[in-house]
Amino acid sequence: MEYDLIIRGGTVVDGSGADTFKADLAIKDGRIARIGELGDATAERTMDATGKLVTPGFIDLHTHLDAQVGWDPLMSSSSYHGVTTAMIGNCGVTFAPVSKDNRRYLAELMESVEDISADAIMDGLPWDWTSYGEYLDSVQSMRPALNVVGLAGHSSIRYEAMGDRSMDEGVQPNDKELSQIASMVRESVEEGAVGFSTSRFLLHTVPDGRCTPGTWADLRETEAIQRAVVEGGGAGALFQSANDFATRRDIELQMFAQGTELGCTVLFSGGAGAEGDGGVGRWAEFFERQNEGGKRLASICHTRPSGSFFGLAQLSPFTRTSPAWKALMSLPTIEDRLAALKDPVQRKRLVSEGQQAGDLDRLAWQLHPFGMAEKPDLDLNRRASLQQLADEAGRNVVDVYIDRLIESEGKEFFNFWMFGGALQNQWKYMQLPQVIPMLGDAGAHVGFFTDADSPTVLLGELTREQGVYTLPEAVNRISGASAEVIGLKDRGLLKEGWQADINIIDYDNLGSKQPYYVNDFPHGGGRFVVESTGYDATLVAGQVIIEHGKHTGRRPGKVIREFHRG
Repeated sequence: MEYDLIIRGGTVVDGSGADTFKADLAIKDGRIARIGELGDATAERTMDATGKLVTPGFIDLHTHLDAQVGWDPLMSSSSYHGVTTAMIGNCGVTFAPVSKDNRRYLAELMESVEDISADAIMDGLPWDWTSYGEYLDSVQSMRPALNVVGLAGHSSIRYEAMGDRSMDEGVQPNDKELSQIASMVRESVEEGAVGFSTSRFLLHTVPDGRCTPGTWADLRETEAIQRAVVEGGGAGALFQSANDFATRRDIELQMFAQGTELGCTVLFSGGAGAEGDGGVGRWAEFFERQNEGGKRLASICHTRPSGSFFGLAQLSPFTRTSPAWKALMSLPTIEDRLAALKDPVQRKRLVSEGQQAGDLDRLAWQLHPFGMAEKPDLDLNRRASLQQLADEAGRNVVDVYIDRLIESEGKEFFNFWMFGGALQNQWKYMQLPQVIPMLGDAGAHVGFFTDADSPTVLLGELTREQGVYTLPEAVNRISGASAEVIGLKDRGLLKEGWQADINIIDYDNLGSKQPYYVNDFPHGGGRFVVESTGYDATLVAGQVIIEHGKHTGRRPGKVIREFHRG
């Protein structure tokens, strides 16, 4: 046979932003061998893509699958949504470099920030590393289904250098500690990290309530780190951050400008607010300045509103203020909780305490029920918040909330629009040339929500239904443009000789399924999972890892350590 696989008759969206075209694709030894009319060429397998899209695999620049890959090498839910390369280690929360004595601390930090139990992390990972390079070796030994790109995190590095003082507000490293921090950053990037990550977001806290190490780092420290990033990886190596724009906006922008001037590619999590244009105009000017003369600044953002899912599975809006609701959610199963809701005496108390607490009254405009159809109602027309539904029925929001939970047998979730809810402004922000509309956050906050369906929402809702992008533009942002941001070699586009990371998509039927809650982590830990429709196949290195929504069991992913620089 000439080829390992031929994909025939598809509409190619090559990831460059160029117009679509009809072509066949031939794959040999994990790479794209030919694109064009293949006539009577033969292969071990042929896939018919007539009427389907053929795209590059998607690149998710913001995941926290660092722990999950240890017991879920299929890397769900990202793998259900066309992702073929996932960047881990975001927000400064990583497991390397680490001394043996500090392993438990990093597990507990991840538990506090990302809602994965420390015991699961300690027992679910081999912990056979101390350096960052050894960590990447260990991840490769886990045989992930997807390609993995890793960031070295501020929390692990600062804690190694400064110990418990690393989390104290106002405390900065002395010269010796700063030298040690810079040395660990440089060595980690030399050993294969794509760059460095930090969190300055004040809601990222450790178990005792202090902010994660690195939150309070001053510009002296971040400058030393940025220099080390470039020394270790070359011009364009990555400096990623989750930021405090609420109280330190000017300092954050100085940090970005400092990084781009020194030669880093700076990547941050952004979005638009509700007032006026949501800051989009200011961001457009800042992006333009910070990308002059070869400098590099980019942002990622949410593709749909999110923040947490409320329901009977794991999270209630009342448990902090209502004893009755706290008792309800402490019952062992959804069936038990549903039975309590149906009991007239218990319901009366739940309604009374819920109304008295007022939590739902404050949140109701931001809670949007997903419904119970196969695909969730994202309510992008903003017509079905819990408050709107209650007003239309002339009833209290607590009663409507309980009724919907009962009617759905406890299966419906209510999406809390904490982030990305100013839709028109958010869409304008994501249309800026330097913005990647992908913030999957897979592996993060696993018991509260999942946004791993970001690429599916982008294509199926924002592009096909809302027209925020053209199809070639949308695919480019989450493939070719994403690859360019982090310097991936031979990935992100469909080109002859490049890696065969590919999606075959039934575009008309593309969509996210309803999220569901499972307890499949070590020690019975729970998380949200979201599957999809419309991905006929996802290939990594020419091997089909997903076919019609099901994992094939193949795990050909590679830990990527070499990048375009300079």
